[in-house]
Amino acid sequence: MTERKPPGMSAETWVERQIRQAQERGAFDNLPGAGKPLPNLHARRDENWWIKQKLADEGLSADVLLPEPLRLRKEIDGLRESVRPLPTERQVRDAVAQLNRRIADWLRAPSGPAVPVGPMDADDVVRQWREDRPTVPKPPPPEAPRTRWWRR
Repeated sequence: MTERKPPGMSAETWVERQIRQAQERGAFDNLPGAGKPLPNLHARRDENWWIKQKLADEGLSADVLLPEPLRLRKEIDGLRESVRPLPTERQVRDAVAQLNRRIADWLRAPSGPAVPVGPMDADDVVRQWREDRPTVPKPPPPEAPRTRWWRR
């Protein structure tokens, strides 16, 4: 691309010839981002576009930007769904205890907006966890050994 446009040739024709020659040389093969869509140029009008782009690149949710009380409130609201796949009651209680520790830490030194947040009752969460679990039918008890007619 160091050669200059010859006099008398239109700029468009010269540019297109340069592009065609570069394609023939393979200069556009294996470029990073090949096959990916162009970034949304209208999104750059937002003053926080770079934050949103970084979150998308890292695969993070915007929840990491929330103040601590709002994050805790969202975790409290989603606790029922987050403990549903846990296999044992001990793990459910541990998850509730971990959340309660974070709530207690925030209550000791609150920062951010005043959002009412209180500790969760582990027994209530376990009760809901048991109700949400699919009921697995218990196998029937084994039959008592039959006595033979000559031993009666």
